[in-house]
Amino acid sequence: MNYYELTSFILYFVLVIGVGIYFFVKSKSSSEKDYFLGGRNMNGFVSALSAGASDMSAWVLMGLPGSIYLYGLGQVWISVGLLIGTVLSWIFVAPRLRRFAIKADDAITIPQFLSNRFKSKSPVLKVACAVIFVIGYCFYSASSVYACGILFNTLIPDISKETAMIIATGIILVYTLLGGFNAVCWTDFFQGLLMLAALMIVPIIALFVLKISGAIAPAVTPDNYYNLLSSGAFDGESVASIITGLGWGLGYFGMPHILVRYMAVKSEKEMKKSQIIGSIWTALILLMATVVGLVGHEYLGGTLDKGTKNLVFVNVVRNIFGVGALALIGGLLISAIVAASMSTADSQLLAASSAFASDFYKTTIKKDATDKQMLFVGRIAVAVISIIALAIALLVQKFDLGGIMELVSAAWSVFGAAFGPVILLALYWKRLNYKGACAGLIAGFAVSVLWMVFFNLGYYGFNAVIADTGVYEIVPGFIAGLMVAVIVSLCTAKPEKEVEELFDEVKNFKESEN
Repeated sequence: MNYYELTSFILYFVLVIGVGIYFFVKSKSSSEKDYFLGGRNMNGFVSALSAGASDMSAWVLMGLPGSIYLYGLGQVWISVGLLIGTVLSWIFVAPRLRRFAIKADDAITIPQFLSNRFKSKSPVLKVACAVIFVIGYCFYSASSVYACGILFNTLIPDISKETAMIIATGIILVYTLLGGFNAVCWTDFFQGLLMLAALMIVPIIALFVLKISGAIAPAVTPDNYYNLLSSGAFDGESVASIITGLGWGLGYFGMPHILVRYMAVKSEKEMKKSQIIGSIWTALILLMATVVGLVGHEYLGGTLDKGTKNLVFVNVVRNIFGVGALALIGGLLISAIVAASMSTADSQLLAASSAFASDFYKTTIKKDATDKQMLFVGRIAVAVISIIALAIALLVQKFDLGGIMELVSAAWSVFGAAFGPVILLALYWKRLNYKGACAGLIAGFAVSVLWMVFFNLGYYGFNAVIADTGVYEIVPGFIAGLMVAVIVSLCTAKPEKEVEELFDEVKNFKESEN
């Protein structure tokens, strides 16, 4: 155990818990809107980095560099897809979603926005959304908990992976319960800065050290390692890999914990800042994560294999900053991985709890619930979902059921396929009606899950029921959700006049109105 590294870790955890306590004390009289959406008062800089950090979980510092380290540049297509997706989402979804959410009876969650968008009092859409939220986020949060367990065990061998997962869950739970959306966004802000700094610093210093002292071990470079059209991991599946990688970008249009950041920006002026900062931050993060994988391949050589490839960033840092007081810096840089995990998990927990409290409990159980009751129910939901996510992570660890990327991939496809098509149509197609939105949501979710089971389980380490296609399930799920929403809307009655008027009001929105 390196006590310098441990000191950096402790200081980092004190910071994030301190942020939670600060906002808990500050928001004694907070409302449901304050707790779940920060009072719609986030500035552009914090919103941008919070959206990015809540998106880029541990895979960007572990999974992506590890895959590039082992298989080569063909693995970079996920980064390309994500970059395209995040830029398009900031440009075409963020500003209009914020305006629509305000005009649609000041909606504070995605399910509320969708229901208010159609002036519907039916609970069907809200309940369906809440169910998908809870299921998806249990698995998504489990990936962050699982990553923390691996990392803690690597750095502090005296702590088992299982114990580390429990500790990480407890820390995330504390500051999410205490401070709500404000605490989550501000911790994401610091974590986003830390992630970017770590990814900018480590490969540059590694190249400098490599030039002076040489590689730790000879690098074994496979054929086509630098070929963008070769997946490296799966022979003959380069086309499917490219489609899959680009398909990841579709997830941004339907990722609730990212979309809610757009809704929280306080003004049109701040939104423009967020668009620029968010796009640049994501581009730098993805670029430097790729560089870490390539530099790690040269610096570490063949010291890592399929089972340990996710630790390429950790190993580079520990080799450079692993001696004496330098380990303080190393511990801080490695904390960036914990930051990536926690910034995603806290956002997911809050999004899931807001959906449960606002869109299930208040809709079906207690329609006259007060703000105080809603906050209480929301906090209980955070605790329950955290425990379920921890249980999933422990089961994955015990029975070796995949890992970080597999858990993230499953949740990402569910949200992207279910919500993405409906969100885009709700924002840009006047003819979309309530029935079309419900049908599209359910169809996207169902096709995504069924495609994974029948055609794509090979990616998750199991045998597919029919055959493995290698095509990520978000692609057919998104297409199905889009088609079903359009067809059902065209085959049923037009939206009511007041719904069309709301659409026109948002479409003709002027900045001076803000």
